[in-house]
Amino acid sequence: MAGASRDLDAQVSPALRVVHLPARTPYVRKIVSPEFSILNGVGTAHGVVPDAVTAQWLLDRRPLDWFDVLHLHHVEFDDLPVLERLLAACADSAVRVVYTAHDVTPMFCTAEDFGARLALLASAKVAWIGLTAGSVSALGDQLCGLPPVTVIPHGYVVPPDEVAGKVRTRGDFAPHYLLYGALRRNRDHLATIANWSLSITDSDARLSILLRALSPADFERHDVSALLAITKSDPRIHTAMRAYPSDGEIVDAGIQADALLLPYLFGSHSGQLELAFDLNLTPVCSSVGFLKEQHRKHRGLVNDPIWFDWAEGHPFLFGEKFVAALETAHPRLVHGPRKDPDPDFLDYRREEHRDFLAAHAEIYAQ
Repeated sequence: MAGASRDLDAQVSPALRVVHLPARTPYVRKIVSPEFSILNGVGTAHGVVPDAVTAQWLLDRRPLDWFDVLHLHHVEFDDLPVLERLLAACADSAVRVVYTAHDVTPMFCTAEDFGARLALLASAKVAWIGLTAGSVSALGDQLCGLPPVTVIPHGYVVPPDEVAGKVRTRGDFAPHYLLYGALRRNRDHLATIANWSLSITDSDARLSILLRALSPADFERHDVSALLAITKSDPRIHTAMRAYPSDGEIVDAGIQADALLLPYLFGSHSGQLELAFDLNLTPVCSSVGFLKEQHRKHRGLVNDPIWFDWAEGHPFLFGEKFVAALETAHPRLVHGPRKDPDPDFLDYRREEHRDFLAAHAEIYAQ
């Protein structure tokens, strides 16, 4: 999601100066506090630090004494030797490095390459953050010498003030489903859309699909032609594409929906699940990774997801598990109340976010 650009002439406060690598996601954009200054998107003596900054961009601007903290979020995109040189350059300039382990399995590189990157971080005196206790335990199982990891739960996706007061105003009462995000190897768009189209026979039901822009690599990994064909074959399916959907576009799509489809083949946590809680949607969700732990943290405050198990069992049974979840979800959505975002839960999110920021400030300052 693309956020509003910062004033390039903004004055950097005397607080700790932080660079996020990268800084494009809602998760990163909410790490804002008077106790530290984010340099991404801000003009510096070295130019404007890109939101999509790379390790090489920083290395080209050594010494790195112009910022205090480097916060790593995704380490699969830069070559391993480049990442190693960046960590060395940070050590040379006394830059503190923090790594948030968003994933415990690779999304874009091989398992061997991902393990090498984690091992490098573990050996470089990097401060680690995990999103769930379960993911931290999994990291400890796969990585010898893992340093202490601070658990900071994900928190909201969209700021509560941007959600407050939103109402579902559709005139019809047929369930609307939402599927959004980039094509990734851990999400099965094609089987999900085909099964929804064939198993949901309600002629008034709708599936809204919000996709991120397709890259050549997507055509190598996914059957894009089949995906386009199935989306065009069913008039109940409405597809839109954005280069990088904004928070507002995601909220607008979500507030028109009743359920969010989360067809994960693997993964450790889900920001989209947290978005479903923000918007008071019913998640129809694969029980991979530590998503159930995410839900337990909010139990009693949010809708219970309708789970389907794509973590265990033969992959040829995954289709029937998903359709069974839809068969549970659809009548529940038809006959249940249509709920707007819950003001009490949004207040809970605000309090949770204060703890989120305090924990980050403490780690940055150590």
